[in-house]
Amino acid sequence: MATTVERILDSAQALVQVRGYNGFSYADISAELSITKPSIHHHFPTKAALAEALIARYREQFAAALVEVDDSTGGARQRLVDYAGLYAATFARGGRICLCGVFAVDAESLPAPVRQATDAFFDDQRRWVAGVLIEAGVPASKAGAAAEAYLAALEGALLLSRAHGQPEGTAEPDRDVVRSVAATLVDALL
Repeated sequence: MATTVERILDSAQALVQVRGYNGFSYADISAELSITKPSIHHHFPTKAALAEALIARYREQFAAALVEVDDSTGGARQRLVDYAGLYAATFARGGRICLCGVFAVDAESLPAPVRQATDAFFDDQRRWVAGVLIEAGVPASKAGAAAEAYLAALEGALLLSRAHGQPEGTAEPDRDVVRSVAATLVDALL
């Protein structure tokens, strides 16, 4: 059974990934979970504290997923495709967008610690993607920029998927924007 903290984080994450940081309040979480707003404030005194906890958990989840991707039997190309699958799986959960991608969109209105935590998430991702690209033969001098391009393409693909209005489980193979963008970019980079 999930703890109250886990339930709050799950609810907040779903709300952020669909509505954005500025598109939800503790009242939304309270109504969804049938708990009082003071109960939420007990665990997360401020919305910024809640956002930082969300990002910390998301970083841990992504790090665990990257271990699984690294442990797969595929080479660098397959690992990049599998990595894109993490983004596609996010969207398949009710049209959600990458949590930190949403925070990046709202960056100008975020408290500084939340912006810094968001940037740290993307630093983790850039390092991992750049490492795989180097392993695949991309020169180290170009791997950082190539990793940025790959991440930007995946984040943008999530936005395009949402714009196409593809609800969960209905994406046609030729309209799976995330996987299509990833495959195209992997072919161009490698």
